Formats: sequence, C-alpha cells, structure tokens
Amino acid sequence: MGTRSTCLLMTLCLGIVSVSSEELLHRQKRIWIVESFKIEESRPGPYPYVLGNVHIEKAFHVSFYLLGQGVDLDPRGKLSINKDTGDILVHGELDYELYQILKLTFEARDTSNNAVDTRLGVEVVILDINDNPPVFQRNTYTIKLNESTSQGDFVTAVVATDKDQSSTNNGTFDLKIVSITPTPPDNLEFFLEQSDLTGIIKFKGCLEYEKSKKYTILVEAKDRGEVVQLSSTCTNIINIEDGNNNLPVFTGQTGAGSIKERDRGDVPILRLQVLDQDSKGTVAWKAKYTIHGDKDQNFRITTDPDTNEGVLFVEKPLDYKDGSQRNLSVSVENEVPYFSCKVKGRPAMGLWDVVTTVSLTGERALLSIRHLTVTVEDINDPPIFTPAIKNVMVEENVEVGWYLETFTAIDLDRNHGYTFKYVKGKDPCDCVAVDTKTGKITTTKILDRESPYVKDNVYQVTVFAIDDGQPPMTGTGTLNIHIKDQNDNLPELEMATMDMCLSDEHTEVNITAYDLDEEPYSGPFYFQLQGDDVKGKWRIDPDNGYTVNLVKENTVYAGHHELLLKVFDLQGQGALHNLSVTVCDCSRVASCRMRRATGSKIGESAVGIVIAAMLLLLGFLLLSLLLTFKRDLKLIPLDEIYGEHLLKSNIEIPGTDCKVPTATILQVDSQVETKAAFQPIKGMSAVQKSASMRAQVRSGYSKYSSSYQEQQQGEFQRGTTLRKSAPTKLRSNGYYEQGSMVSRSMKTRTRYSSWEEDNCLDKSGHLMTQLNQRMYTLQVQGEELGDYAPHPYAEEGDLETDLQLDAISIPETLFDQDTLLYLGPRFNTLASICNTADLSAS
Repeated sequence: MGTRSTCLLMTLCLGIVSVSSEELLHRQKRIWIVESFKIEESRPGPYPYVLGNVHIEKAFHVSFYLLGQGVDLDPRGKLSINKDTGDILVHGELDYELYQILKLTFEARDTSNNAVDTRLGVEVVILDINDNPPVFQRNTYTIKLNESTSQGDFVTAVVATDKDQSSTNNGTFDLKIVSITPTPPDNLEFFLEQSDLTGIIKFKGCLEYEKSKKYTILVEAKDRGEVVQLSSTCTNIINIEDGNNNLPVFTGQTGAGSIKERDRGDVPILRLQVLDQDSKGTVAWKAKYTIHGDKDQNFRITTDPDTNEGVLFVEKPLDYKDGSQRNLSVSVENEVPYFSCKVKGRPAMGLWDVVTTVSLTGERALLSIRHLTVTVEDINDPPIFTPAIKNVMVEENVEVGWYLETFTAIDLDRNHGYTFKYVKGKDPCDCVAVDTKTGKITTTKILDRESPYVKDNVYQVTVFAIDDGQPPMTGTGTLNIHIKDQNDNLPELEMATMDMCLSDEHTEVNITAYDLDEEPYSGPFYFQLQGDDVKGKWRIDPDNGYTVNLVKENTVYAGHHELLLKVFDLQGQGALHNLSVTVCDCSRVASCRMRRATGSKIGESAVGIVIAAMLLLLGFLLLSLLLTFKRDLKLIPLDEIYGEHLLKSNIEIPGTDCKVPTATILQVDSQVETKAAFQPIKGMSAVQKSASMRAQVRSGYSKYSSSYQEQQQGEFQRGTTLRKSAPTKLRSNGYYEQGSMVSRSMKTRTRYSSWEEDNCLDKSGHLMTQLNQRMYTLQVQGEELGDYAPHPYAEEGDLETDLQLDAISIPETLFDQDTLLYLGPRFNTLASICNTADLSAS
C-alpha cells in the first residue's frame, strides 16, 4: 500500500481546450500545474482525504470546479474539489472490477464574472488490488466412468475465472489436485492438466470397480497475488461403473435332462448355474448362453433375469425314432465384451506401461463351455393318414350309399401292434358314413351342390383314426368332396311383387331371374307371359336375358293385377311364377303398395290373437243363438220416418228373428214383377247401373223381412232355413233379370195366406217405384247420373306420403252376383234394410 501511495504525483495529463489567439496571448501570462491522479481500490478510510492539489504560480482570483465520473456521474459522490484552494478530495471506496479509469473535467472560472477561464481534461486511474479469488463455474462435478476406460482418456474438466486484472498476478491462478478420497491403489493415479482457465482430470494405470466404486477429487484454484494469495476449490465425484472384467463360469446344473417325444417347450429340460464376480444386475454380470451342436435347432435356451441361470427348452418336438439321446454343448458370456487391465511399469514421465485385453462377443477361447446330454423318452405315436388329404369328384343327387373313398392310417410305433378304429369327424349335414374297421366312406343322404354347407362346390369331411394305445392317440384325415352340378333347380325371380305407374303411354319395370345351378344349367333365361288375356295389355321386352322388362300398355287400368310368367333356363326347363303388379297414379300415391305393405306388417303373434278372439266371438254368438230360440222376441218399434233404415234388433245373432216367405211364392211372381217394374239400362253410366243393381237386389230381399212380423204370430216353423238364393243377374242384352230365390236346403215349407203373399209383392213394387222416382229427380238434363267432378277438400298433408287411403282397384270382370247367395248371417243386414224401407213406404 505504501509503494502505491508514492505514485500519487505523476506526470501531467492535460487536455487543453482550443482558444482564440487573443485568449492564448492572455493565458500565456498564467502557468497552470495540474497533476494526474491514481487511486487504489478498496483503500481503507478515514474519508474524505486529499488526493492532490492544483498549483498556481501567479495570484489572481479564480474559482475551481470538477465535473464528470465520480462527481456528478456514476459512481457519484466519490470525488470533489475545494473551490478556493483547488484541493481534490476522495469521499469513498472505488472498485477496480467496476471502473478502471474515471474521466473528469477541471474548470477555472473568473470570480468577477464567473466566466470559464480554463477547462482541462483529467483522468483518475483506479489501481487493482488482489481482492477476488478465482472461482469455479460449478462447486461440484459428478460423472460416471466405466471401469474399462483406458488410461489417459478424458475423465472430466473444471473451469475457473478471476475478476482481478488478468495481466497482473492478482488475476493469474494455478489449478491442482489437493486431495483424493479414498486413496487410489498402487495401479491407479489421477492427475490434472491445466490449459489457461481449464483443468482436465485424467488417470494413469487401471480402474478396478471391485476396489473402489467412487472417488472424490478436490481441485484448488489459487492466484499469484504479491501481497496476498486467494484461492477456492471444487469437488469432483467420479462414480466407477462395473465393467466386464470377470467372465461367468459354469458351476452346475439341475433338472431331469429328459423329455418325452413330441413334447413342446413349456417345461424346461434343465437349468445351468454360473458364477460371475461382476456386480449383480449390470450388463457385465448378465449372462448370455449359446447352444452348439444343435443342427436341427430343436432346442432353445434363455436367461433367468433373477438368478442368471440358463434355462434349456425344446423348440421343436423330438422323435424317439431319430435317437434316444441328443448331445449338445452350451457356452456362456456376458452381454458386453470382456476386458482386462494390468500395470507392467511406472515411468516418471508420461503414462504407465499397461497391458489390456479385450475380447469380442462369441470368442470361444475365453468362454466357459458345458456339455449336455438330453434323453428322449418314447411314447405312443398317433396314427398317420397317407395322404392326409384326399379329393374325390361326384355328381350331385347320387343315390344314398354311393362309395366315395377309403381312408387308411399307419402306425409309426410298429413294434407296439396297435389297432385302429375309424370315426367320422366333421360332417355338417351328416351326409356320409365311415366304416369303423376299414375307413370306407359312403353317402347317407343326397348330396346337393346348392347346400349351404358346400363351399365353392366342395363339401369337406374329416375322419379320425384312433388307436388302442395308452393313452389312445388320434390321427386326422380330410376328404374334399367335389360336387358336379346338375340341372336340379328351376329359375327363380328376385322379386314377384312390383308397382307401375298409370300412364297414357306404355310403362315398364325390371324383372330379374336367377338359378342356383351353374352354367350351362342356368341363364340367360327365356321369359314368357301365360294366358290370352295379356295380349294388348302386357308383354316382355326383351324376352331373354337375366333381367328383362315387363311392359304395360296404356289399356291397363289402375288396380291390382295377377300375371302368370314362365321362365326357362338354357336347357328348356321352366318354372311358373305369379307376378303381383299394382298399377296406380304415381302423382298422388308415393308407392302403390305402401298402404298394403303397412297393413301387412301385423306380426304372427297379433294374427294368433285375432284368430283366438274370432273363435271366442263365434262361441258367444252360438250361445246367444241357442238362448234366442228359448224365449219370445218382441218387435222393436220403428221410427215412422220416410226413407231407408237399418233394422234395430234386440239380439246379437243376425238373421234368427226374420221370417222368410216360401220360395214358391217368389218364383211365381218374380219374373212378372221384374218385367213390369224394370226398364232397360243401356246407356246408363257406371254409377246408374250400380244404383239400379243395388235397388233390385234390395227389392228381392225385402220380401224376406215380412217374415219378421209373422214370427210374432207363432206361424213360423222352427228348423226351417234358407241356405242360398239366386241374385239378380245382368243379361247380355243389357237388361237385369231377377233370378228365382229357391231354397237349396229347406227341409220343411211354411204356408202363408194369400193376403200375406199379396202384401209382400205390393211392398216390393212400391219400393221400386220410390227408387225410380228418386233417381229421376237426381238426373240433370244433358248429363249422366253420377257423372260429376270430385268435390275438392282442403289439403291435410303431403298426398305422396299419406297412407290413410288405399288406391281404388277396379277388377277386370264384373261383380259376380252369385256371391250374394253365400252371405250367411250377413243377410240379416240386407233383410233389415229392406224391411225398414217397406215399413217406411207403407
């Protein structure tokens, strides 16, 4: 510190500010002496102290000012100047590591007017002292070092820095190893090589994991300070990883060392034990086994991860006939290569003399080898079919008992003398039989190529051969029966129900046929419509192929049509099919069969319930009928209103309370009455004809209703029945003819008085008169009765998706009026209507 204080007064470093020539002449009269200054960092107090002074040769009145770093710039407040004396004062410590030079401005001002007389640049140099030790980048370094690492290789590196001035001894430091824990053995030495600020740690000799698993090396960095030397240390932890410097050695084996022929490797044959002095669980300790002398690769060996034992298994089944013993050898090594290291000499300079050995994986010279003998035990071999798969060709539909093939098995254990029994295995349709002694296979059913059990024209059967050994063994044979096709299937239609649109032009729909047979017994097919009534209405275009068009001419009306179509295959065999075609106006109905399909979705259970309910209802009706005959029925009074009425009844069985006049009376007068009352209906519209027909039928049946009153008088003979009646028929000349209502099963006849007969005929004529009058009043001049436009109703939804109404179907033939003969109990309704009409008319 004293030597540095002597350097406070040095040469003058002035920066003279440029001035004019007049000022220069004026200043030449003044001589300024300003010294440069140096301050030692971290100087102890007391503060403030005088750093220096500005000397003046001639006395004149000026004031001194100091500006810049240390005064009004950072580091602020460290320096100041006495305005009157020019003394420069230091007010605190300065740090060399922060500021090496302080740059200031010195000014002298005239006291009279405060004008700047002189301005000089001044530098204050900060002197460094040794106040910072060298510091390592990290306090602790931890690394892993494999035991097989060679001497001289890089182990780790440490880096240190010093904040002091690097060009001085204060900022220069040395690195060295100061301690190693534990002390290395004689064959190992750690050393450090320094390069500038970095130290690299290396070693000489050989590492031994078994002697020490970890070393802690303390490295020191110490500077070269002249007054005081500062230092610091870092810790290097080197963990030694065990290397494979100890080979595994076989120590023994356990296990039977034998296996039954044809057994597979789920159970180990034997286990091999080894000893390895390397650390357990490391790659240097884990054993790896190799089998030698197993040319057929019948064996495999694995390593038990817990015990390091070698476990021998059978990879492929062994056959006793190939030998009762198998000789092989097994070698063992580790998962990493083996190495060794030995120190032969320790020269004073450089690395030591070391001998290392490294063996590659699989070098048998250094490996431990174990010779093994595996015993193969003889067991019962299964029968073998030769060949195991047979193929036979046969036509379908051959007769039952047809011979197919014979399977024969052989015994590999010929010395045992086993016998076989043949048993059928897979036979999905139970179509074949197998002779248990000979293995002969015959058919038990007709073979059908189109059977779902036949795949690609092949039906597969398996046969088992079972010997009588202990335990019994089974061999399997497979018979592929290739079935040739015959023309035993007729053409079928993919769809027999279809819709067509009503149109002024012809329309068409596709018809597709298929045949379960193959060519040449299938398509293309020939299509032919049957019946004379299809001419001019329906046709097939084209008439051959797999898919043809059913063409509807514009003469076909809307409704449901049943067609008969015959489809022929290439061999001329044909099948008749019923086509159900529904024709409708597609602009109004989305699908012609939509409503029909909806109504047909009643489940089977629902149909059963409906049938049961109908049977129960019929039972109740029969019971009511029986009860009705045992009591007197009273006539229910009718409202005296002109018009048609439904007959009110006080029973639930229709027809039992209605007395019917004899057929003889009706037969005598019906034709006369009909001719007198009915007029020709040629030229009538469809509505007029239908109304006229219904009126005449009602007139004929009205005569039966009069029997209801006669029943109240007790004249009706029980047991009399009217089975069937001939209704009104339409003649070819356009006139309606009233047929005779004759009883077909009447056992007894009822007699009526002439008054009753005349009354019934009068009522019938009166009714026809009233009906004709009503039809006449409805007819409009120039228009046919019933020829009117439909009444438009408000739209209630999408007509195309409305399923509430069925399409109107008009049959091709006229209504068969003979069906009125079989109304049964439903006749009661007609009779009641007629009776009401007669009463109203009267």
